[in-house]
Amino acid sequence: MPKVRTKDLMDHFQLELISGEEGINRPITMSDLSRPGLEMAGYFTYYPKERVQLLGKTEISFFEKLLDSEKRHRMDSLCTDITPAVIVTRDMHVPPELIESSEQNGVPVLRSPLKTTRLASRLTNYLESKLAPTTAVHGVLVDIYGVGVLLTGKSGVGKSETALELIKRGHRLVADDCVEIRQEDQDTLVGSAPELIEHLLEIRGLGIINVMTLFGAGSVRSYKRITLVMNLELWEQGKQYDRLGLEEEKVKIIDTEITKLTVPVRPGRNLAVIIEVAAMNFRLKRMGLNAAEQFTNKLAGVIEEHEQD
Repeated sequence: MPKVRTKDLMDHFQLELISGEEGINRPITMSDLSRPGLEMAGYFTYYPKERVQLLGKTEISFFEKLLDSEKRHRMDSLCTDITPAVIVTRDMHVPPELIESSEQNGVPVLRSPLKTTRLASRLTNYLESKLAPTTAVHGVLVDIYGVGVLLTGKSGVGKSETALELIKRGHRLVADDCVEIRQEDQDTLVGSAPELIEHLLEIRGLGIINVMTLFGAGSVRSYKRITLVMNLELWEQGKQYDRLGLEEEKVKIIDTEITKLTVPVRPGRNLAVIIEVAAMNFRLKRMGLNAAEQFTNKLAGVIEEHEQD
């Protein structure tokens, strides 16, 4: 199923339908837009016909200066069988040649009161968000001090219970059990909850609870950028765990690498506090303060002094 259709743009941006109603269900497959200035001049060799076409003041004023025979030919070439829509901005008059070609080829012609650059910016942001690569992972996403922490681990390890304790400590739940992730930029992952389970948390023995109802609107948020992954695993006797934090492990989600920490779970460990401190420490590292490096440098200095003595 196409993620975005022309009708979605009409509804979201309240665009006026002028002609070509037959094509309002055409799919939009890319976020790039086109302002067909060269095409108005007759150069269609590299015409990106699969993009949404924006006609602003420059394109329309140039078009009005063309001969009548040229006008019809240009609009016939502009309206193809895969063009999602032609949008005229600034509430300008729509050329009758465009209306005729759009009806003939089933290309929706829409009109907006916004300036071309303003509309182009909003359309691009909307389409990039909707058309971004997506995936779903099993885990819990929590906003801790502004850091989007994705808790992962095997079923029953205690992810939801840890999230509940974090919520009680004032942090915010984004998603439990299933986290939908979209890559909005080369290094930006945004997580959200499926609509069906939004604001819900499953606690074994209690069942499903509504976090927003129990703890208030301040305890949830709709989406959050993911910057840290914390994998919870049952403590294995004899396994070596990182005790200094010098090496940063990475995990790849879609095309983006995210910092990953592995936290062993066993009775007596307060996971909520550990995760809370990990988020604060991650923020400090982002600000240039690395306690592990400072300790290592200090230790190396002490060793060097003893060797000189």
